[in-house]
Parts: sequence; C-alpha cells; structure tokens
Amino acid sequence: MTDRISELDQEDKELYEHVRIVVDPKQKFLRVDKFLMNRIENTSRNRIQNAITAGSVRVGGKEVKASYKVKPHDEITVVLPDPPRDTEVIPEDIPLNILYEDEDLLIVNKEAGMVVHPGYNNYTGTLVNALAYHFSTLPSLPGNLGRPGLVHRIDKNTSGILAIAKSEWAMTFLAKQFYDHSIKRQYIALAWGDIEKDGTVTGYLGRSPRDRRVMNLYQEPDKGKWSVTHYQVLERLGYVTLIQCELETGRTHQIRAHMQAIGHPLFGDVEYGGNKILKGTVFNKYRQFVENSFQILPRQALHAHTLGFLHPKTKEYREFQVPLPQDFSSVLERWKAYVGTNENNIGN
Repeated sequence: MTDRISELDQEDKELYEHVRIVVDPKQKFLRVDKFLMNRIENTSRNRIQNAITAGSVRVGGKEVKASYKVKPHDEITVVLPDPPRDTEVIPEDIPLNILYEDEDLLIVNKEAGMVVHPGYNNYTGTLVNALAYHFSTLPSLPGNLGRPGLVHRIDKNTSGILAIAKSEWAMTFLAKQFYDHSIKRQYIALAWGDIEKDGTVTGYLGRSPRDRRVMNLYQEPDKGKWSVTHYQVLERLGYVTLIQCELETGRTHQIRAHMQAIGHPLFGDVEYGGNKILKGTVFNKYRQFVENSFQILPRQALHAHTLGFLHPKTKEYREFQVPLPQDFSSVLERWKAYVGTNENNIGN
C-alpha cells in the first residue's frame, strides 16, 4: 500500500514527496532501487539512487543501501524532492495540427508520441509547451497549475482529438460537461482476440500494487475510481478485432486497462501486455507478420476518433472527428490483407 504521509506539515508537503510502502506478502526478493522504480510514479532510477545515498530511503526506520533486497512485509519510507519544474511551462515553437478554432476553444489532433503536459522527465516538447508559444494566455483549472487550457488529456502514445479551452468560461463550461460525463468520446482500437459481441466493462480503476505505472480493474470501491467503457465490434480480423470504445468516464489508461481486464489487450500495448503475440499460429511467417506490424505501429493501437460537446458560447452540440493516423491504418490494412489471404486457416 502506498500513501502520502499525513503527519507532514503544509510546508513539507510543498517541498517533498513522502511515500510509505508496505511490501506485499508475496513479493520476491528484489533490490530496493529496482523495487521503488516500479512503485513510484514520475521518477528515475538515478533519482531513487540519489535518495538512497542521501539516507532518504529507510526500511523499518533504518537507512539502507541500493543493494538491499526488499522482503515481504517490509515497511519502506521515501522522501524525495518534488520535481522542481512541474508547474513551469516553457513556450516552444512546435507546430499544432489545428482542426478548429474560435475565440473560446481549440480542437487539435495530437500525434502519437507527444506528451500532453510537462511532468517529470518531460519538461519540453509537450502539447502544453506548444500551446504556451502559440497563445500568450490560457486559463487553468484550480489545482491544475502547469496545464493551461487542458480540460482532458490522452496518453502519450495514443493519437487523436483534444479540446483546449481558450477562455475561463469555456474551461468552466467544458469541465462541467466532463464532470457530468455528458461529453461524447469515442475511440478506435485494435484488440487481441476474437471479440464475439458488443459489451460494457465496469469497475474501479486503481494503481497496480506491483507497478505504479499501470492501472488495475477492481470490484472493491476503496481500491480505485468508478469507470465505465462501452465497446462495439466494428470488424473481426481473425486473431484481432477492430472495436469502437465509448467512454462514460475518463480515467487514466481506462480503455487499455479495461480491455486487458477482459482478456483483450490492445495490439502493441507495451504496459498492458499487448506487444507480444497473444493469439494465432506458431508458424514463422505469422510471427514475422506480427513483428513487422509492431515495428510499423510501435505503440498501442488506440486513437481518439470522436469528440462531441455543447459549445460554451452557442450551447449548440458540436462534434469533431479525426481519421486514423498512418501507422494505425497501415497495420489495419495489413491485417485485412492477412485475413483475406489466410481465411481458411485462421481459427484452426
């Protein structure tokens, strides 16, 4: 279990990231620096090792070396300085793929590989850095410093559509729609396996106790935030299925974690196990076909395709769509060709 230490006073909270971890009873022996890398978000091994050298990592109240082997039931406390530039936005002349713009909002098509907002190890090259260059002032939500104009986001390696608020009223109006789950958000995804019918995934999404970088789906309310994804089969392609996912809620990694939870990880998804051959034959020709597809699409096959909402000024419903990017569409066409050529063998 990982949590913020409540005893720290307000000044300490602003200066430090204080983490307490009680090691899982089934945890295998592992170096403490490697263990913490998997358990603490937005950090690096060098940062962890510096903290160990400084005596900021303790097990059972005692300082340890980086070579210390974590054991079941160990109680680990860590004090790390907060990333100093989390709320600093450096304007950068980065081109924006603008689909629509008026005085209240901006609709952009984000390329896969671009981080949405600055954070640890990603202070530059983000969408927010680009926005800071192209617009002198953008509003921010309370508690959302360093993320001007953002009312939602998509993962670094997910492509597709984003709405940016250009005024305080637009941000407030759009944020309310996201809060009420009245925004229409549809994604196109390629998932492993033959999905037989449309469905809905529900549950509570929370950080994995083994790897803080990924989300797990739980049925216990105290383990995460409520999440709902509706999915619809668009096309079956033998060992993979093209689906459309509609978000009722918008949690971190929601579609990726939900599809993994029902046994259909997204094609190419490194964090959720989709970057391996999960379905299909053992033939070298098929293996080469899949590996080549991974090279063409070196990310999860997930694209934010549709965004619909009430316009903050006119109150009229507006809907925007962006087609699949080249990497996704190329792999999709490869699968269609493969199925057409090997139709009699698939499923045997």
